Amino acid sequence: MFRGRTVAGAALAAALTAGSIALVPSADAATNPFERGPSPTTTSIEATRGSFAVSQTSVSSLSASGFGGGDIYYPTSTTAGTFGAVAIAPGYTARKSSMAWLAPRIASQGFVVFNIDTLTTSDQPASRGRQLLAALDYLTQRSTVRTRIDSSRLGVMGHSMGGGGTLEAADDRPALQAAIPLTPWNLTKLWPGVTVPTMVIGAENDSVAPVASHSERFYSSLPSTLNKAYLELNNASHFAPNSSNTTIAKYSIAWLKRFIDDDLRYDQFLCPAPRVSTAISEYRDTCPHS
Repeated sequence: MFRGRTVAGAALAAALTAGSIALVPSADAATNPFERGPSPTTTSIEATRGSFAVSQTSVSSLSASGFGGGDIYYPTSTTAGTFGAVAIAPGYTARKSSMAWLAPRIASQGFVVFNIDTLTTSDQPASRGRQLLAALDYLTQRSTVRTRIDSSRLGVMGHSMGGGGTLEAADDRPALQAAIPLTPWNLTKLWPGVTVPTMVIGAENDSVAPVASHSERFYSSLPSTLNKAYLELNNASHFAPNSSNTTIAKYSIAWLKRFIDDDLRYDQFLCPAPRVSTAISEYRDTCPHS
């Protein structure tokens, strides 16, 4: 859902013209100052790294509050302006290392990404949802990169119970701009109150969180009026999100760009819907996006 935002003319001009990272104008640039990076192509969105150089800083569990610390990946240059931000949570028994391949990949496309550890590896989805929100609060209020972030443009992601936590966070904080549960697990099956644009990514051969009782059911329970999508990874297991996966990265980046950055240039990867292929066994959506 496109959300208009007012930005002072001088600041907008500076953000769009300054610095070493060139921004390619588009028809929407005048009304959307949040576009970051060149116009996307299939090659650029599938690449292991985008156009932004990325730096990393770590947050100790001792200095974190309400979550277990983690690693922040962020665009090194500030010349493009502020960025949207995303927090990522791991699954049951897992740590931040399980999602470490994805966080810098998303950051290099123009986001600040917080790949977190949870308080304990056995934390349930509701707890993981609260921890994702606590991590976003830390990121925007206390972190050393907080001035790089636009606190009105935030999203959440997570794997397994972290994916269930992603749904919990989206339900608890409607102001979020995007949510992406990855092979999510949650005992709560119905999410009719979620108003955050949500892409559910399931796995065809998931025996831990079978799509029929988890991903598909979560997606179907989301409001029909919501900007939402369901992507099912072909011949994939529950643990597909724990290693480099171009399909997960490509469509996650497109979703985050479209709804955190309001960047209509990324609609081409989402609408019309991707076809069934060797990578995708099923795809549902509510195109066109409003």
